[in-house]
Amino acid sequence: MKILVSGGAGFIGSHLVESLVEAGHRVTVVDNFITGRPENIGHLLGQGRCRLLEHDIVRPLSLDGEDPDIIFHLASPASPEDYGRYPVETMLVNSAGTYNLLELARAAGARFILASTSEVYGDPEVHPQPETYWGHVNPVGPRAAYDEGKRFAEALTVTYFRKYGLDVRIVRIFNTYGPRNRVDDGRVIPNFIRQALRNEPLTVYGDGSQTRSFCYVSDLVAGLARVGFRAGLAGEVFNLGNSRPVTLRELVAALERVTGRAARCEYRPAQSGDVPLTWADIGKAERWLGYRPATPLEEGLRRFVAWYRSADPRRRA
Repeated sequence: MKILVSGGAGFIGSHLVESLVEAGHRVTVVDNFITGRPENIGHLLGQGRCRLLEHDIVRPLSLDGEDPDIIFHLASPASPEDYGRYPVETMLVNSAGTYNLLELARAAGARFILASTSEVYGDPEVHPQPETYWGHVNPVGPRAAYDEGKRFAEALTVTYFRKYGLDVRIVRIFNTYGPRNRVDDGRVIPNFIRQALRNEPLTVYGDGSQTRSFCYVSDLVAGLARVGFRAGLAGEVFNLGNSRPVTLRELVAALERVTGRAARCEYRPAQSGDVPLTWADIGKAERWLGYRPATPLEEGLRRFVAWYRSADPRRRA
């Protein structure tokens, strides 16, 4: 099949592109490299099944007759550090960018998969969060550019389903980690790994009791593929991630076991807009798709640490 992946040079996008190419599909990667990196997909280019278009999808995209069968829309800054640095770009890629790709899908008769986020639930009052929960979001808070950008993208996507009958699917991604996850992007696992391997104190915002659902990237990509290729899912929304909540204290302990180093924690006040509890309800994905993450947290951390050390000889200490 011919598949377009926007944001395909990013962390999750590059792993998705890699899996699609390995499965024999022809993939067009569209990325403007605000947060993505060319080296994430460099090994896939020149093989005849993957091509790269450097383009900002806030502007309309022409594929010169190479209409895709499926579009995976992953283009957006997705970490607090990145959407804090690029708030306007984040809102535009999720509004104008989503519109341009939906129009492309409508013209081509392509299936459209929107990569949304657990952030659409905001600071949830329901635990765990099912797809039927509408969320508790601050529309003018410090994370509004991302939270509301994704909520608008979801609303626009389902509008194309209702108005035009376009085959759309929405995936709400919970915390994901693994190789190619930039260690400077502000997420907790890469932050902790970078600090641990430098023998620095681990920066913990709050008291460490806040929880996250951590999913290894290959498990997340497997779920994306199931949503993208399974028939009969038009208009549906799926949570993807790991359903086991982990406190930051538990994460520190797991990292100590993986690295063999005792960690020193430096506690700081909770960050503005930080959510104390996210917990993925993936029951729908389990029932409808047979989806279940397979990578235990410590195994995933071990792989991430190994990648981080190998990426730069200075980190092997």
